[in-house]
Formats: sequence, structure tokens, C-alpha cells
Amino acid sequence: MDIRTKEAIRYLGYGSHAIDDGTLALIESSFTELDQTADRRIIYRIFDVSCKEDDCVEIGSLSVISKNLSKNLKGCKSAVILGATMGTGVDMLLRKYALTDMARVVVLQACAAASLEDYLDEYQEKIRQEMKGRGLYLRPRFSPGYGDFSISHQKMILRMLDASKRIGIFLTDGNMLTPTKSVTAVIGLSTLEIPCHSKGCEVCDKVDCIYRRYS
Repeated sequence: MDIRTKEAIRYLGYGSHAIDDGTLALIESSFTELDQTADRRIIYRIFDVSCKEDDCVEIGSLSVISKNLSKNLKGCKSAVILGATMGTGVDMLLRKYALTDMARVVVLQACAAASLEDYLDEYQEKIRQEMKGRGLYLRPRFSPGYGDFSISHQKMILRMLDASKRIGIFLTDGNMLTPTKSVTAVIGLSTLEIPCHSKGCEVCDKVDCIYRRYS
């Protein structure tokens, strides 16, 4: 069982419970359909970071008051800001099945989320290798909506990346990204190498890590 499948099962809430053959087959066919439909795109830029008093963090022109993000970026002088999307085709696929097969929609949602995370992890590894050559090391990926990092900052992040024009990510009036399977994130760059689980804080058991996304 590959990593994407394991992640999809986790998103579906099975935990340590055994998954039946029918659901597993549905997951596999959903990934096949998503791979044929998705138009994965990503963009990133690197900005200077300044951590000020009262948990205020400035990343380029982005100013955030967040205890969690401030903790995550402690000691960083720069950071990657990125945006990534699975494309509009995935949303169209979900809408199509919403009319006829809600069970498949639920599985497709989980598989699309797992596929997007897998795409981010692959691309982040490329960034990690590039930054290592500059003597810099990556902190855990941190997105608006984590802890007290408000989703209201999505607008500025998209503007800083010119993401709407470059990769087709837009913002709704409620600060949600569209296409729905899209994400923005901040990745701190530090001269100090901190071992970090490649799959993120969700699957790391080091709960006392000071850079952990969740307290």
C-alpha cells in the first residue's frame, strides 16, 4: 500500500481499523481518475523574515500576528511562500459525482487531499535539496488555518505570488481558495538543521518539538 493510499484512508477516518476491499478498490479507482484529471501546479518565492515582539511576523509584505507561526519561524531570516493546486478539473469531477454517487465523492475528496499533500511533499523535497546547497534547512510547512494563523492572510499571499495569474488560484469572499483542492503555505528557512518528519506534524510523534504546527 503506497503513501497516498494510506493518507486517503487516514482522511476517511479509518485510523487503525481495517478497511474493506470494496472501499479500497474505490480508493484505487479514485486515484486513477484523479491522476487523469488533475492539472497540478505550484509556485513559490522566497522572502525575508522578521520576527518582532508580540508574536508579530513579517514575511516580505505579509504581516501576521500569530504565536504559532512566530514559534515555527523562530531563528529564520527568510522563508518560502508557496501556492499549489490540483486544478479546476478536480472540482468538476466532484460536482459530476455529487449528482449520482455521494459515496464516491467522499472518497474522491480524501484522495484529492492526499494527492495534493503528496505533490507538495515531492516539490518540497526539491526545495529542500536546493536550499541545502545554500546552507539552509526547511522548517515544517505551515498554512493559513493552522493554529492562530488566520485564513484572512490568503489574499496577501496570493497577491505576493501573483498566483491567480500564474497558476489559477483565486479567493472567495470567505477567504477560501478555489479550485478547492489548493493550498498556500509558509516554509521557514534556517541555518540550523532541525530533523523534521518529511510527512509533517500529523504523523510525527515528537510532540514536544518547538516547531510543531499543533500544540
